[in-house]
Amino acid sequence: MKPEFPGEHVPERAPHCPSEGLDSCDRSQDKWAEEAGCHGVQVCEIVAVQEGDGAHHPITALGESETVAKQDTKLHLHAFTVSYVTRSTRHRWLCHRVTFSCTDEGLRQRWVRAIGDHLASLVTERANHARDHLTGQHTHDLGKYDGVVCVGGDGMFSEILHGLVSRTQTDHGVDQNRPDARLVPCSLRIGIIPAGSTDCICYTTMGTSDPVTSALHIIVGDSQPMDVCSVHNNNTFLRYSVSLLGYGFYGDVLTDSERNRWMGPLRYDLAGVKTFLSHNYYEGSIWFVPAQETEGQPGDGEQCLAGCLVCQRGSCSEKEKLKHLSEDEDKCIKGSGGEWRVVRGKFLGVNAATMRCACPRSPGGLSPSAHLADGTADLILVRRCSRFGFFRHLLRHTNADDQVGSVHRA
Repeated sequence: MKPEFPGEHVPERAPHCPSEGLDSCDRSQDKWAEEAGCHGVQVCEIVAVQEGDGAHHPITALGESETVAKQDTKLHLHAFTVSYVTRSTRHRWLCHRVTFSCTDEGLRQRWVRAIGDHLASLVTERANHARDHLTGQHTHDLGKYDGVVCVGGDGMFSEILHGLVSRTQTDHGVDQNRPDARLVPCSLRIGIIPAGSTDCICYTTMGTSDPVTSALHIIVGDSQPMDVCSVHNNNTFLRYSVSLLGYGFYGDVLTDSERNRWMGPLRYDLAGVKTFLSHNYYEGSIWFVPAQETEGQPGDGEQCLAGCLVCQRGSCSEKEKLKHLSEDEDKCIKGSGGEWRVVRGKFLGVNAATMRCACPRSPGGLSPSAHLADGTADLILVRRCSRFGFFRHLLRHTNADDQVGSVHRA
């Protein structure tokens, strides 16, 4: 067998021609076998490659042991093992392992190197690197992927979210600068392995920020829908958000902390102290449309847990959802049935939370009764007060007590 790799081309299927120097040893039930002694693996389903026959690491499929085929190692001194995944009806994914062996060391090295190049992960080197990679022209059709898994914190998740949502709107010709534009839902799921400073999104959706638990949820195919809101200014799109929109104290803390990213998580403490001592307030008017026919209120103490009935209401048919969405938009724009309300004053913080925004330091979260996928946001307005009063407000974030301030579900 004489495989060739012109340029950076990677074959769509791994070779399965044992008569020319490369044999395969299936270490799981062979779904892809086309004839006796032959085995093919789609490169797009390969997740790992290692030199050797993998005899000391028998593959398991979600806890079920698999039979390891025998191989005459005397005739095939050089081997590499490919791990890949396939779909099944019983589980979301099944893991498999197959060993290719040959007598030519150079042939093995060429295959391992080629497959390794195909599996190379993206290591971000600058801010918005992941977002630009997903929205760039060099990125291939995203429809052939099942999802995107990232290792990082809330910032990395936000980059992936912006990249996927923006790419979806661009592919469907949607103008994101129009606040009234009907956004096309993104079909790809985002999996996150927490490795950030706060991991608010992971902690709120999963109840913990443990990387192993996150990986297990991804493997078994768990899915959690989330509300996404967009921010515009003078008909210009700014960004998307799935957690907290903060103006005032929290916005100032994030702005100051970005200047000291080299400090790690400690930068939030330093920025928080500086912003607290400055005690800046902002005067203005807040316009919003109160949520209609919503089960629960911001202060009812009902938390969004697994199997939340409020969030499950979004499981109606697509036509019904689009119909309700259209009616809600008309109400908001025309002011019929959903009158605009206005709150004026001097505020230390203006926050809109589409989830609890919980983390290990604040298990109750900024808005303990907010839901992940009910189509609403909790508007939290903290009026101007003394430093002591504001300190009490911040102190409550470290426990499960209800937060102070004026809260409206919009």
